Formats: sequence, C-alpha cells, structure tokens
Amino acid sequence: MEHVSEQEQAVERVAVTEAAAAQLRRLRRRNGPLMFHQSGGCCDGSSPMCFPDGDFITSEADVRLGDLAVPAAGDGEGDEAFTVPVWMSKEQFALWSHTHLTIDLVRGRGAGFSLEAPDGVRFLIRSRLLTSAGEPGEPSGPVGCEVPPPG
Repeated sequence: MEHVSEQEQAVERVAVTEAAAAQLRRLRRRNGPLMFHQSGGCCDGSSPMCFPDGDFITSEADVRLGDLAVPAAGDGEGDEAFTVPVWMSKEQFALWSHTHLTIDLVRGRGAGFSLEAPDGVRFLIRSRLLTSAGEPGEPSGPVGCEVPPPG
C-alpha cells in the first residue's frame, strides 16, 4: 500500500459535499469507521465505493489519495468530526493524477456493493482539473444536491 508522494500530498485531492457528509455520518453510525475505494470500472462503472474500513483489501497496487474530512453534524445527535480514507488503484491514479475529486451524493441506486445502496442513494465523483499550482480548478457543472435522509 502506498500513499501519494510528499509533493503530491501537499495537493488536496479529495473533498466531500454536505449531502455526502450527511450520508457518511449515517453510515458510520450503522457500520463504524468507513473507507472509500474509487472503482476502476467493475460493477458500478467508476463510482466511489464505500465500505466498512478494512473490508476492501488494499495492496501495493493501490494508492491512498487522502482523507475526507467529515465535519460534525451540529444537530445535537452527538456525532463528532471524523475522516474517511480514499483509495484508488495505482493504474487508475496514473490517469487521474491531474484531478481533484469531490464525493457527492445523488438519488438513485447504484449497481455495486457500496454501503449506501440500500438507502436509495449513491455516491458519485465530481472531478475538476488541478491548476498548475495544484489547486482545484473551477467546477464544470453543478456540485452538491439536497438528498433527504432515508425514510
């Protein structure tokens, strides 16, 4: 298992929308610590797959892009801020190394094994090219959505 290089670590590569953060808080309450692996095309296309931390076995063929910073809910439910590691295969990272990835949440069911599937929502990636300074560029489309909690 490998992390991105020190130079690449200075570049923030992953972020999370508030809708996705709310779902991650729900999933953490049900499943404990979480992790993401950015799928390379199997099962649910190239969707980010959320698993209980350690359930998806990473290896030397994977790279840890960084950690999502999920803030506390602030709604009195007792949730504390936490992080969720995000992994991708080295082969895929070679193609996506110039992008910043934001994990978002939309209605609809994915076809994979990700933890959110039974809730009628799915995570997806919104990507932006990194600038020459290593900062995320402007989004090319709408980011974020209002997804009510599962009923």
